[in-house]
Amino acid sequence: MNPRTIDGRLAAGNSRFALVVARFNELVTSRLLEGALDTLRRHGAAEEQVTVVRVPGSFELPLVADRLARSGQFDAVCCLGAVIQGQTTHHEYINQQVARGFMQTSLETGVPVLFGVLTCQTMEQALDRAGGKAGNKGAEAVLAALEVVDVLGQLPEAEQG
Repeated sequence: MNPRTIDGRLAAGNSRFALVVARFNELVTSRLLEGALDTLRRHGAAEEQVTVVRVPGSFELPLVADRLARSGQFDAVCCLGAVIQGQTTHHEYINQQVARGFMQTSLETGVPVLFGVLTCQTMEQALDRAGGKAGNKGAEAVLAALEVVDVLGQLPEAEQG
């Protein structure tokens, strides 16, 4: 058997990308953004295909991502943030709602909203994932965006109904 297989290519093409970046924990999020921008450049995105939007913290990411996804101006929205566990359970409420918001927008709009939000126990773990020994999760979110946008472009259009 040789079924038809659809694989996404890692090329920006003419796609437009929004990067929504939390300022809170900027030491980490600025590195995530650098990784995301570098990855877009390396995969053929021109400067005019990329818009960066900054928000106060990770909790604000879903609302802004939703507005961008619904604007019709972007093929994918990558959200970059860092929620670091403190001495309270505050991080649990943020992480859960942020993830839920991204998924809801993706499903309702058909525009991929990528989860590039670190959910770490320590600043050291976050820095490791923002260009340190564990890679750069901002770059990984962009790679996922490139692939999903390409896959969606190869699929049949969704029926209205």
